[in-house]
Amino acid sequence: MTRTLARLVPVLIFLFSLAAFAQTATPAAPAAAAPAGATASGPGKIGIVNIRGAIVSTNEGQRDFQALQAKFSPKRNELETLNREVEDLKNQLSKTGDKLNQDARDNLLRQIDTKQKSLNRALEDAQNDFGAQENEIANRIAQKLAEVLDKYAKQNGYALIFDTSGQSSPVIWADVNSVDVTQALVDAYNAATGVSAPPKTPGSAAAPAPKPAPAKPAPAKPAGKPAQ
Repeated sequence: MTRTLARLVPVLIFLFSLAAFAQTATPAAPAAAAPAGATASGPGKIGIVNIRGAIVSTNEGQRDFQALQAKFSPKRNELETLNREVEDLKNQLSKTGDKLNQDARDNLLRQIDTKQKSLNRALEDAQNDFGAQENEIANRIAQKLAEVLDKYAKQNGYALIFDTSGQSSPVIWADVNSVDVTQALVDAYNAATGVSAPPKTPGSAAAPAPKPAPAKPAPAKPAGKPAQ
C-alpha cells in the first residue's frame, strides 16, 4: 500500500531566550512528552503527535540544545554586563541629571546612547546566530524523526497522524490510499445530480484526478527582540 509522508515544516524551538539577558537565567522546564496516538486496533487509526515536543524530548535533542545553551553562556554573560552598564548610566542620569550642567548632561546622554546602540547590535547578532544554530538542530532531528514516524505509522496501521504543535498544516502523515475520497466524492456527485458523462471523442483522455496539495512549510519565527 502506497503511503505519503507530509513534509515536516521547519521548526524553531525557543529553549533559551537571549531577549531575557537582563534577568537571572531560569533552567528550562523539561519538554512535555508527545501525546500518545490512538490505541484502538484495526485499520484506519488516527493518531496525534506534538512534533515540537517530540524533537526536544529526544535524547539527541536534549543533548544538542543543552550544548547550544552552554556554548552561548559566555555571550549571554557579556550581554548582561553591557546591559548593567547601560542601566547604571540611566540611573545616574535619573538621580543627578537635574544637578548637572548642560555639557555634563549631554555627555552622559551620549554615553547612554552609544552603549544602548552597542547593546542592541550585540543582542541582535547573538539572537540571529543562536536562532540559526537552534533551527539547524531542530530541522536535522525533524528529518530523521520523519523517517521514524513513517515507519511507525505503517507498522501500526495508521491512516492519519495530526500534529498538535501549531504548524500551518495539521496533517503530518497520511496513508493516501486509505483516506483519499476524491473519486468517491465525484461518483456520489454524479449520482446525485443525474448528469450523464459526456461522450468521449477520439483521442480524448479522462482528466487526471487532482493530487492532494502538499503541506506548505510554516515560516520560521525570528527570535524575539529585547524589550526596550
